[in-house]
Amino acid sequence: MRADAARNLAGVLRAGARLLADDPSTPLAAIASAAGVDRTTVHRRFATREALLSAVFEAKLDSSGRVLDEARLTEAPVAVALHRYVEGIVPVSREWPVDTRRMMRADPSADSRARAQSARLDAFVRRAVDEGFLRGDPAWARAVLDQLISTAAYRFPDLTPPQAADLVVETLRRGLGG
Repeated sequence: MRADAARNLAGVLRAGARLLADDPSTPLAAIASAAGVDRTTVHRRFATREALLSAVFEAKLDSSGRVLDEARLTEAPVAVALHRYVEGIVPVSREWPVDTRRMMRADPSADSRARAQSARLDAFVRRAVDEGFLRGDPAWARAVLDQLISTAAYRFPDLTPPQAADLVVETLRRGLGG
């Protein structure tokens, strides 16, 4: 793919993620305009809004997979891996703000990838509980982790990824008690 075509595709995917997260019925023409490309450029690559949404979801899965790999969830000490994961996933969440649950139901391949990624994170949280870094039910800890990341990514957009990771890890580890 030519460099300009790759740049255009990346712009379309990012604009699509942002606009479709706000309104899943956003027309492709509006996405093209937001990406700074001609409508035919988008239509040539994506026949439907659903095809674009699927490509956005795949891009989000690719980014999430890289974060999981770079966090070294099975090799690094739990505290280090958790901080790396949060620091990496906050920008991914901000860049690709689409609701993955809806897409997972519509795309079996993406659903399989998403479930595999989720299982990796579940195993890591179980490890954190088994090693005493976290206490309680791993399913509860995972749900709280997901919500803390979402809160840091979307409700506090001025937090840098390292600041968000510090805050999420500290809150998950120690809670809000006095």
